[in-house]
Amino acid sequence: MTKIKICGLRRMEDILIVNKYKPDYIGFIFAHNKTRTISLNDALMFKEKLDNDIIAVGVFKDNDINEVINIANSNAIDMIQLHGNEDSNFILELKKHTKLPIIKAYSNYEYADYALFDNVDPGKGMTFDWATIKKDKPFFLAGGIDLNNIDEAKKLNPYCIDLSSSVEVNGFKDEEKIKEIIRKVRS
Repeated sequence: MTKIKICGLRRMEDILIVNKYKPDYIGFIFAHNKTRTISLNDALMFKEKLDNDIIAVGVFKDNDINEVINIANSNAIDMIQLHGNEDSNFILELKKHTKLPIIKAYSNYEYADYALFDNVDPGKGMTFDWATIKKDKPFFLAGGIDLNNIDEAKKLNPYCIDLSSSVEVNGFKDEEKIKEIIRKVRS
């Protein structure tokens, strides 16, 4: 069965919503200068309240490797998602300093545990050409997935569907949208 990730959680209310509907994964954004970016202290506080069955993913984009290692080893996250220009050497160096699984967006995912296919401008709710997806390892699918195209997305057999802006109202996570999309993915 396709797994579900709700990305960009940034309020305690978001944690309470996901604890209620239980997606498989959630995402904390640590990429700099993004709307949904949170601090390590917030992530630690949220993780403490997060249901133990939900896996917390830390999302990074061209962050300094020492920052990624520090956050990875803080117990705030259970997985690392690299969404920038990180290359194979970056991934191999991370693997020396942490045992957390790694998701890598776009390319250079040879040494990552999972691939991620997304729009080049993430978090804006825009789809991309799904015909470009390489299915050479388990992959997360993101970018403009909503109730209108979720069935089509599931036909690609992604390991996980990654949602953010499509489950928001006015820039914040919406309980009804999360409930409905999780129900649809799992039906």
